[in-house]
Amino acid sequence: MSSKYTAGPTETERCIESLLAVLQRYAGRDGNACSLSKKEFLTFMNTVLGSFTKNQKDPGVLDRMMKKLNMNCDGQLDFGEFLNLIGGLAQACPEQAMSSPTSG
Repeated sequence: MSSKYTAGPTETERCIESLLAVLQRYAGRDGNACSLSKKEFLTFMNTVLGSFTKNQKDPGVLDRMMKKLNMNCDGQLDFGEFLNLIGGLAQACPEQAMSSPTSG
């Protein structure tokens, strides 16, 4: 992916390429290299977002996240569904920082 208006990929294009690479790093172990199975999703969450998963008191939170993200109910998270996860996490970051006792 590269823009015809710049010498190389834009910052946004590099970010998209990076997110796609992350998805592909964890996808494919269960067959489909373009989406995450539930098992691959759990591996991704426990590896990449371990601080989030380790601090959860509810053992079913990851199962519910997978179910909610899996919009087409095929048991896999495709790139669009994966982006919904990343977008939700990114949106929560400023909210969490603002509610932190050390902020403001």
